[in-house]
Amino acid sequence: MSRIGRKPIAIPAGVEVKLDGATVTVKGPKGTLTQTFNSRMSVAVEGAEITVTRPTDNKEDRSLHGLTRTLISNMVIGVTEGYSKSLEVNGVGYRCQKQGSNLVMNLGYSHQVIMPEIDGITIEVPSPNSIVISGPDKQKVGQFAAEVREKRPPEPYKGKGIKYAGEHIRRKEGKAGKGGKK
Repeated sequence: MSRIGRKPIAIPAGVEVKLDGATVTVKGPKGTLTQTFNSRMSVAVEGAEITVTRPTDNKEDRSLHGLTRTLISNMVIGVTEGYSKSLEVNGVGYRCQKQGSNLVMNLGYSHQVIMPEIDGITIEVPSPNSIVISGPDKQKVGQFAAEVREKRPPEPYKGKGIKYAGEHIRRKEGKAGKGGKK
């Protein structure tokens, strides 16, 4: 049996879980998340915990077992605590700000890069060179953070660009690093 799939998911106080066939709805203080899973996996709410079981031991069922349990666990954590990603903007003249519900970034282009806030995601700009993206859905938060980073990924020579907080950028030596012409 899958070690992850066997673990029961504790339902914290204030969280409501509804099962409708293969659809699981989790409602909590940070919002409501709904997801449909493979109908072969059986999800059951027993008291204050959720369990996921699989019908057989074939390869597909084994892989879906752990995946289904992890996705439901992420939904429960999302509606109680939420998820967030921090991004850092490095570079001379590179800065970002929040205007209304839009993220406006100056990234060395001839124009400003404007990204509208999508539903289920909140953008905060605590300083001109940092962005915090948060929300209850782990997948949406990570995808939006990746889209923001994609606007100017960090380059390896000076490290300019948008990077995740704590991300290590492999640096390269410039042309002067080797010797001269011979």
